[in-house]
Amino acid sequence: MGYGIISTIPAFFLVIYIFKTKRILESLIFASLLGFIIVHKLGAFSAFMESILNVGMEEDTVWLFVVCGVMGSIIALIEVSGGAHAFGEWVSKRAKTRKSTLMWTWALGVLIFIDDYLNSLTVGSCMAPVTDKHKVSREFLSYIVDSTAAPACVIVPITTWAVFAGGLLEINGWAPDGEGLIYFIKTIPYNFYGWIAMAIVPLVILGVIPIFGPMKKAEKRAIETGVLAPPGSEKIDISAGIDTIKIPSNARVINFFLPIIVLIVATIVTGTDMMMGVVITLAFMAVLYIPQKILTAEKFANEAVRGFKNMLYPLFLMYLAFIFADMNVQIGFTAFVIDTATPLMSPKTLPFVLFIILGAQQFITGTNWGMYIIALPIVIPLSMNVGANMPLAIGALLSAGVFGSHICFYSDATVLTSAACGCDNFKHAWTQMPFGFLAAGISSLAFLAAGFIFV
Repeated sequence: MGYGIISTIPAFFLVIYIFKTKRILESLIFASLLGFIIVHKLGAFSAFMESILNVGMEEDTVWLFVVCGVMGSIIALIEVSGGAHAFGEWVSKRAKTRKSTLMWTWALGVLIFIDDYLNSLTVGSCMAPVTDKHKVSREFLSYIVDSTAAPACVIVPITTWAVFAGGLLEINGWAPDGEGLIYFIKTIPYNFYGWIAMAIVPLVILGVIPIFGPMKKAEKRAIETGVLAPPGSEKIDISAGIDTIKIPSNARVINFFLPIIVLIVATIVTGTDMMMGVVITLAFMAVLYIPQKILTAEKFANEAVRGFKNMLYPLFLMYLAFIFADMNVQIGFTAFVIDTATPLMSPKTLPFVLFIILGAQQFITGTNWGMYIIALPIVIPLSMNVGANMPLAIGALLSAGVFGSHICFYSDATVLTSAACGCDNFKHAWTQMPFGFLAAGISSLAFLAAGFIFV
């Protein structure tokens, strides 16, 4: 059943409630319930409970909890082993100024491109203590980390995003069987938002683009008062309480680099399987740390559990976002948005329109991969029928997913980056949003121009 314009009511309610209350957890619950009431009437609460169970039993949800939970364990162990402290000292010797430290943060984010979760959690948690020494606001750190996570994943062919998107391109009939990755590579030059969002960061760091909007206020607070994190950040900070842990006197930087290298290599070797990557890395860390007598076996297990527990609040936020997305599927929100915009599409304007409408839709739903699953079966035949440039059209869709999740208050990218950097996720999204819109504005013009040039 199609609900037409009624399908937009939960989305508008969610956005308005978030801006009014700045409370994301309750916003997702109330908006989801509102949607289920529209669809199921008196059976809304039963449908809500069914969605909780169905989302919880989905393979993607289990994958998310295992990967992110174990990543929390890995980060906690790196911290308590002294590896993160040693890495901070190592970077400090090479980056003595505020700008150079931030450029190191950006470069590290670009280098750890294999997965956006791995990128955000690793770079954010390890660079926060380093940037703190230069009075960098956690909002600004979060922006830099977030802008080199998902944006990098859509412009590099050896990532979890590339494998996932390539598979969808095969399933939905654009790429022949076994050639999904090859066809994904064809879209890389047209993933304008990924390229532009990453390029803007060093320009902001170096002052070519001045800091503006809410970020300017956050930076002023950090520099003038020394208050680096906005209020409420402690509830999502996965490194909360690390200051009370005694760092070993023989802290070695190798205890930081080796687990990260193993994590990246194990993920690539297992076919970009992040779950295998984190499990292998955790086992490797036991072999690395316990014989050095940095940690006993009991202490290793306790710290692994502590790190996993620190991820529970961010994971719960993402779980609620998945329930909200499930409701949007039932109410037909994405299909309505695409159907409404279809009359505006021609071979020349289709990439531009796709980027705008799907970016807006993604900002509301917050699930980039979920949007790809829903939208690609509609967009691929539509693009073929109107005679659009296919790599350009798919590039616009992939870019829209990155843009929408980049500025969404409750997307996985926002939540995990906030957790790793120790920044309230509303403040992170709010301060990052102007820079996301700047990149989106330039990308929109690029898609419009490319539509006329490459049709």
